[in-house]
Amino acid sequence: MRQRLSKSFVAGLLALGAAPALAQPDAGTLYKTHCASCHGETRLGGIGPALLPGNLRRLKSTRAAKVIAKGRAATQMPGFADKLDDDEIATLASFIYTPPAAAPKWDTADIDESRDVTAPPVPVSVPAYEADPLNLFVVVETGDHHATILDGDRFEPIARFGTRFALHGGPKFTPDGRYVFFMSRDGWVMKYDLWALAVVGEVRAGINSRNIAISKDGLHLAVANYLPHTLVILKTEDLSIEKIFKVADRKGVSSRVSAVYQAPQRNSFIAALKDVPEIWEIATDPNAPPVFGGLVHSHEKGMVEGLATSSGLFALRRIETAEPLDDFFFDPAYRHLIGSTRGGQSAIVVNLNVGRDIARIDLPGLPHLGSGIAWTYKDRPVMATPHLKEGRLTVIDLADWSVIKTIETKGPGFFLRSHDNTPYAWTDVFFGPNRDLMHIIDKRTLEVTKTLKPAPGKTAAHVEFDRDGSHAIVSIWDMDGAIVIYDAKTLEEVKRIPMSKPSGKYNVWNKITFSRGTSH
Repeated sequence: MRQRLSKSFVAGLLALGAAPALAQPDAGTLYKTHCASCHGETRLGGIGPALLPGNLRRLKSTRAAKVIAKGRAATQMPGFADKLDDDEIATLASFIYTPPAAAPKWDTADIDESRDVTAPPVPVSVPAYEADPLNLFVVVETGDHHATILDGDRFEPIARFGTRFALHGGPKFTPDGRYVFFMSRDGWVMKYDLWALAVVGEVRAGINSRNIAISKDGLHLAVANYLPHTLVILKTEDLSIEKIFKVADRKGVSSRVSAVYQAPQRNSFIAALKDVPEIWEIATDPNAPPVFGGLVHSHEKGMVEGLATSSGLFALRRIETAEPLDDFFFDPAYRHLIGSTRGGQSAIVVNLNVGRDIARIDLPGLPHLGSGIAWTYKDRPVMATPHLKEGRLTVIDLADWSVIKTIETKGPGFFLRSHDNTPYAWTDVFFGPNRDLMHIIDKRTLEVTKTLKPAPGKTAAHVEFDRDGSHAIVSIWDMDGAIVIYDAKTLEEVKRIPMSKPSGKYNVWNKITFSRGTSH
């Protein structure tokens, strides 16, 4: 039986000089001493990214401890193994995954103070290079937090520059293709001039952000935030604030914003809300016919939020759904969206015109609808989506929402891409032991026609096509990675360019024309 030591016995040991156990290092003091100068006193970020649980989901705590000890290559993050012992490093790693006592704020004053807009070093009226400016690729290299501008005709780099930590959600381009906007997980929005090849502005629109969307006319940029619970609208010209929506449902229940999308035919933004069963539609053109005027009646779900907001710039319409929906796919006309349900076993189809659910599709295995693509199959409009938890692609008829076929793959996938000028769709096997494979599917037969292994043992992912669909570019997601260019007709490798974990590639033309073969 375990015996307790009496207080007098412990006192006696101390009197004899027995050393007490060393006190555990104080996390707050350690953070203030070693981290606050770069990451901010309240962990909201500064030179370095915000260190809050919501911002660190892509970084496992064990990996965070290694970064604290050894630093992060090709960044300003130093290693602290020579200053801190293992216990102190473990304490810091645990601390940054601990939620703050009070939810941090990021309001109008904070956003305004963070804004920095500069002119290009040399003003230009034409591109500063001979490449086709509409066939450029923006390649995001997350390995060392850089972006490369790639000539899509010669497949040669034109420029390379540093970005913020953990870019996410895909860059967005102005309609003329001149400017591109990036967003990082910790809320920084960067504006880059693709003609001058220069950063021309930055602003921090949130603390933990999900993605951005640009309006059809290129005048407004929407930022979806997890923290705080806001949707921020910025002017693309100078990144100044136009409007901040504090996001909550009709009952006042606050919600994170999962994502925001441009709906070009509707002159609106569509926002997915993480915590409440609502979809928001926000007008982006005050002179266009109201998207929802006259279509919705007060007794229906999707009723307009008050008659005064039924038209005009940034008018808000709420569409109520049976449950919270996430990860949207839009049909090419932007009349319908398909959203994943919370359980990841089905998807709900919402008719945006009438503002209500119209179908439920059985889709087990957590479909990644945001990576879905569309094409015409046997004179029928169809879409296909990979699944994040099962090795399959599901092909859905967009006319009646039936499942046409399930295509088995060698493992769960993340990205699916195609182009109107190719008969093939390319999908990765992102998760599991076969992550180095890339399946090529014939859109005419719905069969896997070829399987590639671009870099054995390394993850192959995120295909993007050039402007005319003649080439497909594959990323090798590795610190010692590359982009691999394939002839889209012969499926043979053409060229390989070394890069540092090129997580995504974005072709200007495909993005500004809303190609059916890529994400929007």
